[in-house]
Amino acid sequence: MSAQQIDTKEILRKVRRIELHTRGLVNQVFSGEYHSVFKGRGMEFTEVREYQFGDDIRTIDWNVSARFNHPYVKVFEEERELVVMFLVDLSRSQSFGTTGQFKKEVAAELCAVLAFSAMKNNDKVGVILFTDRIEKFIPPKKGRQHVLRIIREVLAFEPAGSATDIKSALEYFHQVIKKRSIAFLVSDFLAGGYEKPLRIVARKHDLIAVHMVDPIEEGLPAVGLAKIKDAETGREQWVDYSVSSLRARYAAGIAEEQKRRARMFLTSGVDLVRIRTDKSYIQPLVEFFKMRERRF
Repeated sequence: MSAQQIDTKEILRKVRRIELHTRGLVNQVFSGEYHSVFKGRGMEFTEVREYQFGDDIRTIDWNVSARFNHPYVKVFEEERELVVMFLVDLSRSQSFGTTGQFKKEVAAELCAVLAFSAMKNNDKVGVILFTDRIEKFIPPKKGRQHVLRIIREVLAFEPAGSATDIKSALEYFHQVIKKRSIAFLVSDFLAGGYEKPLRIVARKHDLIAVHMVDPIEEGLPAVGLAKIKDAETGREQWVDYSVSSLRARYAAGIAEEQKRRARMFLTSGVDLVRIRTDKSYIQPLVEFFKMRERRF
């Protein structure tokens, strides 16, 4: 058996394990939560027709009625079907983890929970995989096999790029998805310069930022002298982690950056969910759903 066949079998085993685990969570923990939080687009205009006895006078289209000198009413249909899109960062920093799971593995499970919730609600699901370029676009569709394909791609896709360009991902999403959708932007946000497209996308779509964090990124361990390597640039340097002032400055800088990012999301109308690789993603998701229910 070739190495490629072994890798494929291992990926399929992981996808199957994620399916069993996350579909159980959908049925046991998130049943009803998704449907109550993410509602359809409401009543959508379809046509005008002549007024008939018993029609609600509030639906009269006065412009058309004046043109034809006869009352016409607007006809609406309830639009239930939703489109859920995942914009998933697959830069090299996503293949990082110090607690047993890489960020992209946790991201795959998180996307699976939300995708199976969408599937149960008969919604369409699609994905944009990106690094410093658009790596892959899978248009929104329904069905279990489609959801499994998305999970497999998030887990196993081998990107050509290494860095992160959130700006381009948001601009591409805004270009290819015309109807209002629910969009989960899954990244560690080790990038800048995306504030303007973030605001533009959030005005049209229901945009949720999912911040993937490894614990070592929030506080450096006191392990002494060590060589570190930037996953996205490949740059290496020696750092003495035993210096407490260095660790303190690092922690303060990270905390300030998190506050800045949170303010940016808030002012842009974007919800934020923080997921740590060393903790279960269930509680942050539950809290997110509860927050949305209180708001709406």
